[in-house]
Amino acid sequence: MEKTLSIIKPDAVKKGVIGKIIDRFESNGLRIAAMKKIKLDEKTAGEFYEVHKERPFFGELVEFMTSGPVVVMALEGEGAVLKNRELMGATDPKEAEKGTIRADFAESIDANAVHGSDSLENADREIKFFFSKEEIL
Repeated sequence: MEKTLSIIKPDAVKKGVIGKIIDRFESNGLRIAAMKKIKLDEKTAGEFYEVHKERPFFGELVEFMTSGPVVVMALEGEGAVLKNRELMGATDPKEAEKGTIRADFAESIDANAVHGSDSLENADREIKFFFSKEEIL
């Protein structure tokens, strides 16, 4: 069983589609091992996206991720990292396949509804960033 991190971003939270997105995960064999709704501050968002610190979009990304509440989840299941990435769809919702989360709920490449870990190593780091061992059930 793999674990991966998913974040429902501020744009999707604001649209009121948290339940619809969670249903996509659960209907496709991913179990929620941990979940919480939080409001990221600049420091926390900056630390989480530190890997992008040198990229030109870093400031806008941090600003967007702190613009409203997010829902962070540790998802568990067979091939969870890849399954989550398939369910999310391409980063740019215009390129995402029909029926994916981003095709259905995202506004733009920047406001793209969800984040998902891109590897097992990053999933482990990202889950530990948001959850203690005691919170993962």
